[in-house]
Amino acid sequence: MFSRADLPERIPLFPLPGALLLPRARLPLHIFEPRYLAMLEDVLKTPERLIGMIQPADDAGERMHSIGCAGRITQFSETDDHRYMITLTGVSRFRMGTIEDGFRPYLTAKVNWDGFERDLGAAEKDSGFDRTPFLDLLARYFDVSDLRTDWESLEEADDELLINSLAILLPFAPEDKQALLEAPSLSTRRETLAALMEYALAGGTEDNLQ
Repeated sequence: MFSRADLPERIPLFPLPGALLLPRARLPLHIFEPRYLAMLEDVLKTPERLIGMIQPADDAGERMHSIGCAGRITQFSETDDHRYMITLTGVSRFRMGTIEDGFRPYLTAKVNWDGFERDLGAAEKDSGFDRTPFLDLLARYFDVSDLRTDWESLEEADDELLINSLAILLPFAPEDKQALLEAPSLSTRRETLAALMEYALAGGTEDNLQ
């Protein structure tokens, strides 16, 4: 487990619209672009093995959102055509600082970890979580969206694993994913998830929910 003192002042960035990483959650990634293969090679040489997942704030990818989440490479394997499958395990959210100029083909930035001390602790609990109506809502959302899942695993998952896994996996728009990332607590993230599903069921689209 990381402590605040273990976290570096600058990290490489992987801008990816719609990709959400959360503390203690896992995100699989397929690495194949040359610049990110170079990033992976460099990151694996560091003791922290951290990559900062961040969403672009515009379609051109010229601006980034102010908050991302850093993950540690915990699994990686090479394919026959020299691509990599990696798994990031979320460590902590961060606030973007200055993007640094340099000779690397990928972005690096100074980051600030202040305000996200909870991310480095034990799994969060959601004391106000009533599973029955939430899972009923989820079942209706899955039915309308033509999605399938292992309901037994969902019912047995602890609060944080259930809520964060749904936040990562459900097909919400990038801006909605960012709202889920920035939720200050697990209960707020669960409430945001419920609001997104209810909005979709009411005939709206996730793209219009702010």
